[in-house]
Amino acid sequence: MNQPNRIDSWLLEDDEKPLTITEDPKIPNAASILMRKQDHTIGNMIRSQLLLDPTVLFAGYKVPHPLENNILLKIQTDERSNPADALKRACTLLIQQTLSIKQQFSDQAKNIEMGMGPEAGVGIAAGGYDPYSDGLGRDGTGLGGGGVGATQGADVYDF
Repeated sequence: MNQPNRIDSWLLEDDEKPLTITEDPKIPNAASILMRKQDHTIGNMIRSQLLLDPTVLFAGYKVPHPLENNILLKIQTDERSNPADALKRACTLLIQQTLSIKQQFSDQAKNIEMGMGPEAGVGIAAGGYDPYSDGLGRDGTGLGGGGVGATQGADVYDF
């Protein structure tokens, strides 16, 4: 009866920014990112993807309060990158992986509908990729950097 509406826990207010990046003044190339209205699902996915990036020295997240749907993500990179660029690369790669899985699922569903069975479908190698050009992927391409909409020298970024 006193429980708030569940949808209100996940929708941003009109003036609320989904992401705030705050640079750490004590640690070089480190930042804290507050992700509003998110939970462990996206926090763990981004952290795991960040740890695959060779320029990332540290990536971790926590939920500051269990009743609030916010994630605090901490990233430290080496001198080749900055946390905002690493976050953008990680999110881009997660989107690519999700689209690849969706395509594979659709291909397998079509094969099953046509009576060919799942083993006749296209494998992972057909849509694979190499996220950091380290030879562990399939197509040998890497992604370049790019900002998350932030400029160098500022302490706090709102998105």
